[in-house]
Amino acid sequence: MNDETTNKSGLNKDKTDLGLGKLVRLACSSGASDAKMISSSDISVEDFLASLCNKDQCENYGLSMSCPPHVSGPSEFRKLQQVLKQAIAVRIVVPSAALFSDERKKIMRSLHEVVSGVERAAVETGYFDSKAFAGGSCKELFCYDHSSCRILSKGDECRYPKYARPSMSGFGINVSELMKACGWSADINTIEAVSNTDSMSWVAGLILIG
Repeated sequence: MNDETTNKSGLNKDKTDLGLGKLVRLACSSGASDAKMISSSDISVEDFLASLCNKDQCENYGLSMSCPPHVSGPSEFRKLQQVLKQAIAVRIVVPSAALFSDERKKIMRSLHEVVSGVERAAVETGYFDSKAFAGGSCKELFCYDHSSCRILSKGDECRYPKYARPSMSGFGINVSELMKACGWSADINTIEAVSNTDSMSWVAGLILIG
């Protein structure tokens, strides 16, 4: 009798941990400073946080398909948590000053590229429903030199479907709590050795695996 079991994607359960470990390592080799596998149930989602992504408080509101009001929001993310039971959280540690400089776009684009790369690898591994989330507006990061999002303005295909991913903010994901779920401090300077250098910060992303 074969006592091996398979998950809903048809993967051998005994091989699951090995496959997920490869995805974590891929995140780090692709540019993440840290990556960790967590249960998707450990991701805190708050309606209030998503409500902050409105036209009065965010200049990127309505400019792309990856931001409100064009994303499904907290209620749909909670449904995903019920189906996609595992997740990989990633962060990229950077000097705080870089997030307020011309380097910010490059950093945030790198974040999108890391999580989208892990998502593609997860799908290729057999986790066909995996979904990646990042930070920042894809319009600001990838199509800043275009007048509008091509999906919204023309009903056409995204210019950067390989990399652009929805913003976590629009789904109400509490990123500080996500850091705690990973065992990472929300205040990077409490855990990183910083001596005679600028203070450090981070940007974070997430891939639901399933």
